[in-house]
Amino acid sequence: MASTTLSSPHLHGPETVSRVMHRVIVALVPAIIGYVWYFGWGVLVNITIACTVALAAEAAMLSLRGRPLGPFLSDGSALVATLLLAIALPPLVPWWIPALGATFAMVFGKHLYGGLGYNPFNPAMVGYVVLLVSFPLEMTTWILPAGFLEHPLGIGDTITYIFAGALPGGLTLDAITMASPLDTMKTGLGMARTVSEISVGPLFGAFGGVAWEVINGLILLGGLWLLWRRVISWHAPVGMLGALFLMSALFHLFAPDTYPGPLFHLASGGAILGAFFIITDPVSGATSPRGRLLFGIGAGLLVYVIRTWGGYPDGVAFAVLLMNMAAPTIDYYTQPRVFGHEG
Repeated sequence: MASTTLSSPHLHGPETVSRVMHRVIVALVPAIIGYVWYFGWGVLVNITIACTVALAAEAAMLSLRGRPLGPFLSDGSALVATLLLAIALPPLVPWWIPALGATFAMVFGKHLYGGLGYNPFNPAMVGYVVLLVSFPLEMTTWILPAGFLEHPLGIGDTITYIFAGALPGGLTLDAITMASPLDTMKTGLGMARTVSEISVGPLFGAFGGVAWEVINGLILLGGLWLLWRRVISWHAPVGMLGALFLMSALFHLFAPDTYPGPLFHLASGGAILGAFFIITDPVSGATSPRGRLLFGIGAGLLVYVIRTWGGYPDGVAFAVLLMNMAAPTIDYYTQPRVFGHEG
């Protein structure tokens, strides 16, 4: 999703917006399969609702702006944004949450600024932050991963709960849900428990949450494929993950029972998704190679600060939006040397 042409003269390349977006969707497929395997059919229901509503909202906004529907609806940009939003949502959220998030992402995050190419903020993160701030309980309640549910929910049970709020056979929501690993760690540390005490729970694996370790590995696989296909560059992902790793390693070195280690931060939550699929957005991120590296470093530092001392357990979405505001300044001070300039 990154362009290598930074200043004139501009040369026409073989890539198109739709081709880039479709490759990003392909890269997300392994992670989506992992989400469905561990967290059930609700992930696909969220994706279906969010993508359907996003396309409808995009069509409505294009009509209001007098733009043709075909080229913009088929370019894949709305689908990429809502896929990223949908897989970040807990699988059993009510149907109106992905619908509201997708609408807000398309209308307020994208089209009110002029549409694709003009939005200063990442639309998926705009929608996600609105939902997280407005509905914190629904946005932080995750279903137990596969292997921990005595009676897994089928697709019919899942759809019934999402649209009607009814669980089968006397099940209660508390019996099948949990907090995320990052939320569990943050809450435990706030209760003066140590990292070692918290991480011995059955839902924690070698590094992070049992399911999150595998899912983040699949996200990493998709991100590396995008690097190999030159859809994105390495600067922003390396900057973000490197800064998060170094910060967490430094604090963990001096107080291992107070600060989780770097592998926990990488294997839990949305850090890897943010590094490869979100901050690499060519519109809302920095454009020059040095700028993308600084953009990623800033995002990684903010993620660690928010996770450790802020009020939210993850912080990727807030970090991305804050760095989106800084992107024009970063670009201004990291402009490449003008062709033919001496000295």
